[in-house]
Amino acid sequence: MPGSHETAANYDPEVVRAKYLAERDKRLVPGRADIRDLRTDAQLAHYRDDPFTPVIERDPVADEVDVVIVGGGIAGILAGARLRKAGIERIRIIDQAGGIGGTWYWNRYPGVMCDIESYIYLPMLEELDYIPTRRYAYGEEILGHLRAVADRFDLEADALFHTGVTRAEWDEDAARWRIRTDRGDEVTCRWYVLAVGILNLMKLPAIEGMEDFAGRSFHTARWDYEYTGGGTHEPLAGLEGKVVALVGTGATGIQCLPPLAESAKHVFVFQRTPSAIGERGNRPTEPEFAAAIEPGWQRARMDNFQAIMLGRPAEVDLVDDGWTHHYAAVHHPPRAEGMTTGEYLRSAEELDYGIMEDHRHRVEQLVTDPATAEILKPYYRYLCKRPCFHDEYLQAFNRPNVTLIDCPSGIERITEKGPVVDGKRYEVDCIIYGTGFEPELTPLFRRAGHEIVGRGGVTLAEKWADGAASLFGMMSRGFPNLFVMPAPGQQAVVTVNYTQLAVLGAEFVGGAIGLLEQHGVEVFDVSAEAEQAWTQKIVSSFVDGSAVMSACTPSRINNEGHPETMNPRNGNYGRGMGDWFAYREVLEQWLEAGSFEGLELEVRSKAS
Repeated sequence: MPGSHETAANYDPEVVRAKYLAERDKRLVPGRADIRDLRTDAQLAHYRDDPFTPVIERDPVADEVDVVIVGGGIAGILAGARLRKAGIERIRIIDQAGGIGGTWYWNRYPGVMCDIESYIYLPMLEELDYIPTRRYAYGEEILGHLRAVADRFDLEADALFHTGVTRAEWDEDAARWRIRTDRGDEVTCRWYVLAVGILNLMKLPAIEGMEDFAGRSFHTARWDYEYTGGGTHEPLAGLEGKVVALVGTGATGIQCLPPLAESAKHVFVFQRTPSAIGERGNRPTEPEFAAAIEPGWQRARMDNFQAIMLGRPAEVDLVDDGWTHHYAAVHHPPRAEGMTTGEYLRSAEELDYGIMEDHRHRVEQLVTDPATAEILKPYYRYLCKRPCFHDEYLQAFNRPNVTLIDCPSGIERITEKGPVVDGKRYEVDCIIYGTGFEPELTPLFRRAGHEIVGRGGVTLAEKWADGAASLFGMMSRGFPNLFVMPAPGQQAVVTVNYTQLAVLGAEFVGGAIGLLEQHGVEVFDVSAEAEQAWTQKIVSSFVDGSAVMSACTPSRINNEGHPETMNPRNGNYGRGMGDWFAYREVLEQWLEAGSFEGLELEVRSKAS
């Protein structure tokens, strides 16, 4: 149970707050959030190259299709599958990757796995009659399953891989979107779907001297097996005798450290802020699991998880892991009858403290060197950072060839020989950046990576310069026949299990386009009144959490220490992370009504 070892007796709120604020202040340094833009930085552009699939030269494509989907990850695959079910034949997926998979195409580093339970994360398990082999699937299994979904719905044959959209422009006369790519393609389509993902832009910190390093360096989302040798579950034989710097100790860094430690001569781990690392408890799927499932089991399991994450009562916790035990608890602490607001906040803080004490105690139990253990202990509230789960990471620091470098203010610079911290240079052969991705709240127009030009020559970046404006977070006035898969920061909702949101978005996109086709609608646009009403709902339910989040150590969760800059227009449908069930009901009822409420329609042909 959270806070299991005498939390109340140990808890002194003033002492705890002072400690947390001191740890925060160590990390509030100028330039902390500065990054290198890999799309415009010619010196580091090679970090984006695909190490997995050779780029095949081809002639430019000129084509007219029904739908173009930008993005071949989970969201794009599911949108394509639902469109196939709606009878749409001509679909082109466009993606910069060399194949289907999105983040699971790119992230193939050693030890990669998902920390959301496989049975609710892998989509369309029932339709493909597939049961994941483990409770938390490794990356290759997830990628294989996504490829199987794409194959089932014939989504790869017409896809354009290793291709980036450079411009999408609405042609009013033709009532089509005109798509241009970096390979000279010109594709027109009636319906344009942005499924660009939420963590799709690699993040490299702006560290002085990065270009000067003489050894090999790469980002974990472009793992260089040519250099390291091996594979995701094979010894990295190329690292024998090599000294490696691992920069970053978030969800990626904690997964790839154990394999690195097993193969390299030495690994220096550079940590700005320790993660709260709970037990994962991964295990093979038991035969009894498959034997017990019934039709509709996956949606029911997803809903059970989502209800618990939103603090709703549930008779049973089907997932029963750190997310439901801890993350849900700190976001929805119980409130006893008669509690004052002050008492409730104190109780919530104490609950959070107890959970973090358990995490700090786990570090003490697993890491033998007290000094190293102290550096690995997370001192902040559990809700301040994305939690992590792993069963081998902490133990890796017991190896003599692993050294933890505490650098709360970051790496000072990188020389030809390696990183410098507190004036000391660490000479290494290789630097691996496990520094993650630009946050989910990165504006849609940046995540899309190309200019999107609507009616009157207005770009999406111009329209959304002061914040999102949409209907359902999926359509926007002035951009006819455009659908955006729902995501954080664009007036939809947030889900810990992103797949469930992608499933809902795909059902809406497929259902809406199917209805529009049936009714012979050539063009739709969002009415000004509907967009204004939806945006007002978003703004009116915005919760200003800056009082709590400003006390957190800086991270992407609190906009790197500046939660006060959060824009209410970029919030969610419902308070906090949003009311998932109410949001789903709105979309499902809209489809069921079939009246296209909130849209302005142009019917230029009758449905066949």
